[in-house]
Amino acid sequence: MPARTSATTIRFAIMPTPFIRKWMQVRHLGAGGLHRLDCAALPIRTTRQPEDCSNRIRSSVDPIGTTIDRRRGYLNPAPFRPVHISTLAFPQDKRLAMWREIYGRNIGNFDIEPIGNMPFHADVTFHALPGVGIAVGSRSAAHYRVTRALASRSRDTIVLSMLRSGSATVTQFGKETAIGVGSACLLTSTDASTSTLHTRGSFITLALPRTLIAAIVPDFSSRLGQSIPAGNRALRLLGRYVELLQSSGDLVSPRLADSVSAHIMDLAALAVGARGDRADAARRRSEEDVRLSAIRSDIILALGRHDLSAGTIAANHGISQRQLRRLFEQAGSSFSAFVLAQRLAKALRMLTDRRYDRLSITQIAYEAGFSDLSYFNRTFRRVNGATPSDVRKAAMSASDIER
Repeated sequence: MPARTSATTIRFAIMPTPFIRKWMQVRHLGAGGLHRLDCAALPIRTTRQPEDCSNRIRSSVDPIGTTIDRRRGYLNPAPFRPVHISTLAFPQDKRLAMWREIYGRNIGNFDIEPIGNMPFHADVTFHALPGVGIAVGSRSAAHYRVTRALASRSRDTIVLSMLRSGSATVTQFGKETAIGVGSACLLTSTDASTSTLHTRGSFITLALPRTLIAAIVPDFSSRLGQSIPAGNRALRLLGRYVELLQSSGDLVSPRLADSVSAHIMDLAALAVGARGDRADAARRRSEEDVRLSAIRSDIILALGRHDLSAGTIAANHGISQRQLRRLFEQAGSSFSAFVLAQRLAKALRMLTDRRYDRLSITQIAYEAGFSDLSYFNRTFRRVNGATPSDVRKAAMSASDIER
């Protein structure tokens, strides 16, 4: 049966205010794509709050933890798949009002006050992992305030916010802290706070379970409201790791999602100030995971090279081929299996993307790193349950229907 390549639309409800119920459109952009919140034509219904949806995390960085009752016809976005929301999807004259309602009340718990006269903008991608929420995005200058009343609605999480660009300050417990590019600040979600971007900027924000942070860093509360400097090695690794996650897209495997979540917790704990045996164990795990992540990233960039080999990648990273193979084995895979999976995934993306219509299947196979067309066709069909030509025809037919 041909692989499913057509874009599908999933409708779900986000937690409303008592008087407004907004129905959002989530467009699943083919295999490996983001869910995009399509808010260009939202009907507004003044019915009571639906009983078939709720937020799983409900904190000041809630990665859209929407639970939908399938029996009532509403579908949940696929587990561990990133979700993207942007004010560009809203009518220009309603962007601030809609962002306040959808993001400030239904996704997070914020009062939002723009700074200056520049057009209001915000753009965020969420990843919901086991026990960890991630928000990566950019926005125009504004105050995001969590009042005591709003904080009382949040679950007990620790928020680690990293500034990637711009100028920012964070205020909690009456103390204002300046945050520089590359640095971070630790906050609680259950106490009032104000996070301010004074210029247009970008950020990474993590929502972490207080109980787990407290178990690894017992004195974490002494770090609340303090700046974690950009020179903190664990913080730099954490930022790089989240950026790699952002570029990789889906985490469709629960095992992989658990591993990524544990790694983020390790790096966050080290950045906050973990000590002792637990810190040593977390550091060992983190260093190996970061090295493997960098290796995987280099492989993905070199997929089209026909001289790609374990030897060249190992040499680029200053390790032996034996060490390289051991890193993959510890992750439950192998170098050759990873390369093959990524090449097949690249070929699938190209076959289902109209931008590559001009390329023949032979050319796509070559671009993905395959030099033997028969081997490519045979392997592609075994993995995807359809031939490359069948997949391309199905994708193009679905695209024509949508247009």
